[in-house]
Amino acid sequence: MKNRTIFALLLAVILAVPVFAQDNSTSQPAQSTTTSSSTQTGTNANSATGKDPLQPETREGFWGHLNPFARKKYVARQTQPIRDRINELDELTAANTRAIKDTDARAQQGIQLASAKANEADQHAIDAGNKAQAAQQTAQTAQTRLNTVEQVVTNIDQYQAATQTEILFKPGQTVLSQNAKNALDEMATPLKDQHGYVVEVQGFASGHGQVAISTSQKMAESVVRYLVLNHDIPVYRIYLVGMGNAPVPNATAMGEDKPKTKRTNGGRVEISLMRNNLEQLASSTNSTPADQPQQK
Repeated sequence: MKNRTIFALLLAVILAVPVFAQDNSTSQPAQSTTTSSSTQTGTNANSATGKDPLQPETREGFWGHLNPFARKKYVARQTQPIRDRINELDELTAANTRAIKDTDARAQQGIQLASAKANEADQHAIDAGNKAQAAQQTAQTAQTRLNTVEQVVTNIDQYQAATQTEILFKPGQTVLSQNAKNALDEMATPLKDQHGYVVEVQGFASGHGQVAISTSQKMAESVVRYLVLNHDIPVYRIYLVGMGNAPVPNATAMGEDKPKTKRTNGGRVEISLMRNNLEQLASSTNSTPADQPQQK
């Protein structure tokens, strides 16, 4: 009986020692946790969270570094600071990710805006170059036309013979024959809607004195009347003169300096078509707009 009692006391002591050791070790980590929690309130600029790093437990307790009888609450108390610090790091990582995405979006927007501005500037430069080229072409065209106008104005009163037609009359006759009308039609038809020309009409008649001059005047007037009524040639473009029996210069003889003269035996009218450079100016004016490039 006495041996049983001693055995029971020893068993109770053996069972009580681990409980006491666990309580002792539990109180020690609590103190260390409180100490670490108090140290976490400080700031550290070198860490991600701005806090001091977690410090490992310095005191080992009754069971040493490893407690074989550790409970869930004990393990939870030991790992809670680690979980808190991991959560803080996750929040910082998420915040940094959002900040990076926002910065990248702003940078992309700025790049697109700068590219659009550069393209717009390039387009303005191209338009300016096209306008400058068009202005240069216009200036060249204007200079060419100015030179043409100066040349025409200089030679405005310089008429040159283009064609010459001769109408013959029988002595004492002042009426146009059919052959004379055909010759006048051939000369006057191309003159429609043309500019820069005059028609010189000279009448010659046989005889002497005022009678010859009057006859030549009537023959020339019949030619002018036909041109005005049948071909709509303006009167101000026709110059008429009755020469009577005045001698008319003929072609220069071969090897002679002075021209020969001829006298008429019957009635005769010479029609000379004279032109200046106004027709050239009109043609260049009409062709200039077609040569110029169309501006947009």
